[in-house]
Parts: sequence; C-alpha cells; structure tokens
Amino acid sequence: MTQEKEADLVLDLKGLVCPMPVVRVSQAMKRLDVGAVIEAVATDPAVVADMRAWARTTGNELLSMEQSGGLFTFRLRKVK
Repeated sequence: MTQEKEADLVLDLKGLVCPMPVVRVSQAMKRLDVGAVIEAVATDPAVVADMRAWARTTGNELLSMEQSGGLFTFRLRKVK
C-alpha cells in the first residue's frame, strides 16, 4: 500500500470562481520547493478542467481530484 505524502500547504479556495482558484494555486506553487504537495478545496465546478489544464501546461503533477457534496478536493505536486 502506497502512503500519500502529507500536503506541504493546504489552500481553502471555497467561494472563489474562475480564474481565482488557479491563480491562487499558481502563486502558492511559486513559493514551494520542487516535490512539495498542495492540497486545495474549491467549490467552483470549473476547477476540474482548470486544474487539469494548469497542471498540463505548467508541467506540474495533478495527483488526485475528488468531488463530494459540492466540494472539489485536489492535490498537486510541484515538478519544476
């Protein structure tokens, strides 16, 4: 069983709408070292497509994304 790395930073993005969740994640990622993990919770459904696109275009890794009761929780790892 693989154990998930504990998040280095947790962001509460609830109530923010596109593009602010991506902007906040991008700003936070710049302050972290390579290998760091961000866990964030958002309420805007657009975050699903936005985070996938952001990770793909920046080269960072989208580790997971889950939806439960209107909340979207995702984890990203800084790759470069």
